[in-house]
Amino acid sequence: MRWEVQGKPYPVAVVSLAANESVTCQRGGMTWMTPNMVMQTQGGGIGKMFGRALSGESMFQNTYTAQGGEGMIAFASSVPGDIMPLDLTAGQSIVAQKSAFLASATTVNCEVAFQRKLGAGFFGGEGFIMQRFSGEGMLLLEIDGSVVSYTLQPGQTMLIDTGNLAAMEGSVQMDIETVKGVGNALLGGEGLFHTKVTGPGRIWLQTMPISGLASTIARYIPSSK
Repeated sequence: MRWEVQGKPYPVAVVSLAANESVTCQRGGMTWMTPNMVMQTQGGGIGKMFGRALSGESMFQNTYTAQGGEGMIAFASSVPGDIMPLDLTAGQSIVAQKSAFLASATTVNCEVAFQRKLGAGFFGGEGFIMQRFSGEGMLLLEIDGSVVSYTLQPGQTMLIDTGNLAAMEGSVQMDIETVKGVGNALLGGEGLFHTKVTGPGRIWLQTMPISGLASTIARYIPSSK
């Protein structure tokens, strides 16, 4: 399996498959493909279907298989942003924001990741429910805006504005921290809380959360009377 991300600011991931090789995507994720790509829609059991629904995805997924020779299929981003390709290895796990999943090799597993700390779930901006990916192979995630990554050392921390944490390695811990100073919290425009992540592990940040983009656009839409 080979893949290439093309285009800005509306990227598309073009995936090339060998004969009989398969790729899984969210429902409606296919943009274009060669005629020999055969689709099968499946749920994978009540537990997995319910978990996908909780994490913001469709209960059903589509698996495309190249039959009779090499095939090609493309997956486009649904918002202005980026597509982040990852090549998962055995023992590695990635925790991502809800609705981040775009496509993956069939050997990649997706499950619900619940935040253990109530404060992080209520005020961290990422919510109680995120997505955890494990297994081996290609994983494509949707990112709002551009993506910037950092590798945190053990005990190293970073404070992140609400909604800007796109994904992190499973070894990274997430919590919240209150903005210091009453005046800063009330008048600074940064809200009352920041998301706090602590290493070791890699984090991926997105520059324009879709919620922030929607709020900005809404200010320019005349209200109906």
